[in-house]
Amino acid sequence: MLDGLPAELYSAIISHLPADSFQQDVLALTRAIPRSPVPLHHLFERIRLKHAQQAVQLYSRLRNATDERNWVKDFGIVTWTVDADVIVNLLGILPRISSLLLFVGPNFAPEHLEEIFHKPRDNLCFLSLRFRPYVKKATYYQFLKGAYFDTTLTALSRWPSYQLPTLSIVQDPSEPLTPSAKHFAQPLVFFRLEPISVLLGSEYISSLMHLRLRIPSRQVSRFISSIPSSVPALRLLDLSTCNILASDMEGMLIRFHGLQHMILDGCSVARDQSQATEWNNIGKICATATVRRAKAREKELKTWLQHNAATVTTPAGMPQPAARRIRPGRRGLATATISLREEPTASEPDIIHIPAGIVIPKVRVVPSSPTLLSLCTSASSITDVQHQTIREEFEKGWNEGLVQLAAVKSRLYASWTNGIRMMRITADASGGGYDGLEAIEGENAFHSAQDDNESLAPPVLCLAGPGISGKHVEGCGHNIAWNVWNDTI
Repeated sequence: MLDGLPAELYSAIISHLPADSFQQDVLALTRAIPRSPVPLHHLFERIRLKHAQQAVQLYSRLRNATDERNWVKDFGIVTWTVDADVIVNLLGILPRISSLLLFVGPNFAPEHLEEIFHKPRDNLCFLSLRFRPYVKKATYYQFLKGAYFDTTLTALSRWPSYQLPTLSIVQDPSEPLTPSAKHFAQPLVFFRLEPISVLLGSEYISSLMHLRLRIPSRQVSRFISSIPSSVPALRLLDLSTCNILASDMEGMLIRFHGLQHMILDGCSVARDQSQATEWNNIGKICATATVRRAKAREKELKTWLQHNAATVTTPAGMPQPAARRIRPGRRGLATATISLREEPTASEPDIIHIPAGIVIPKVRVVPSSPTLLSLCTSASSITDVQHQTIREEFEKGWNEGLVQLAAVKSRLYASWTNGIRMMRITADASGGGYDGLEAIEGENAFHSAQDDNESLAPPVLCLAGPGISGKHVEGCGHNIAWNVWNDTI
C-alpha cells in the first residue's frame, strides 16, 4: 500500500518533520520503507555536522556527486573541533546554500573565513557566525600575527546587493576559569570595530531585517547608529552582552525608524536595575525617540537649505575678505613665532553666510508614532514584586512620553494652521535635502487615532534574559528571536 503513494505526498509529510532531527528522520523513513518512492533529495536538504569526522565523510560523498551538491540548501557546522581546511573545501562544492551556520572554533584562522566568503553567494538568506576561539593553553600567535576576524566583515561588505534578511554574528563570552587554573588573556575575535560600520553601510545587507551582533563588553553602538541610511528595513536588533547604555539605546531608536524588537540581555541599560525611576526614564525614551529623530532631521534640512541658498546666491566673482596686512619693520621680542591654540577640526560646524534679502523657507518635521513593540533585557537579581514595579514604572514613563509627543504635535499643528510647511519622515535620507521626506497636506498626521494612549500600548518589557528557563512575558522579543535564529542562546 505504501509503495503506491506518490512522491509528492511523501514530500508533503516530510515538510512537517522537526528541524533538529530532520535528516535522521528522513533517513529512518527511507530504511523503514525502502520500496516506497521517498524523494532522496530530502536527505541532503538540511545538513547539521555535529562531529569533526562527519565533515570528511560528507566531502568524500559529495566531491564527485554533482546532483547531490545542488540539493544542499540548509548547511550548518555545530561542532568546535572540526578541521577548518575541510570545511573550506566542502563549502567550495556547495553552490546553492540558502542558510549557513558556522561554529568558528580555535581551529579556524581569519584566512579560512576570507576564503569561504571570497565569492558571493546569491542564494544566501540566513547567515549565522558563532565564534569561540578560546584556548586552554596560553598562546600569543594570534596577537603577534595580527590575526583577527575583522577581515570577515570586510569580505562580506564587498558582496553585491542581495536579499539577506537575517544576519547573526555572535562571540560567545569566555567561560570562567577554575581557581586553580592559570589566568591568561584569551584571543580576540574582533580587534577594530570600524568594519561593522563598513558592513552595515554596504549594499549587500541593505534589505536586512534581523540583526544579532554580540561582542562581549565592546561599545558597538556608535558603529551601528552613526551610519546614515544603513539597513533601513531593520525590525529586530539583538546586541546582548555588548556595552550598551540607555543613551546608546536611544541613539539606535532614533537611527532605525522601523525598529520593532530590541534585545539587550546582559547590558547595563539601567544603571541600577532595582531603581524604578530608571525604568521610568527608559520607558519615556522609547516613546519620545521619534521626537528626537524629527528634530535631528529638521536640523539637517535647515543646514542643507542654508548651504543651498548660499551657494546659489553668492556671485562667482565676489571678492573675498582681505587678509591681514603684515606691517614692515622689526617685530618685538615678545611676539610668539608659534601658536599653542588648537587647530579647528573638520567636525566643527561651518558658519554659513546668507546674503541679505534671501529668505530661507521654514520647514518643520512632524514626529511619527513610536514603532517599538518589545524591549528585552536581563535582571536576574530582581524579585517578582520588583518585576511588577519595574513594569509599572516603565509603562508610566511610556505614557508620559506619549503626552510629550502629543504636545509637540499640537504645537506643530498650530504652526501648520499658520502656514508653516510641515513634512514627515518616510525613509532614511540618503541624498540630503528633501530626500526621505513627504509633505503633509491633512490633519491626520497631527491627530492620528494611533497616538492615543489607549490604542498605542507600551512595548512588552521582558526581564527574563536569555534561554528558555526564565519567566518570559507573552509576546516578548525573546520568543520572536528564537524563531528567527533557530536557537535559544
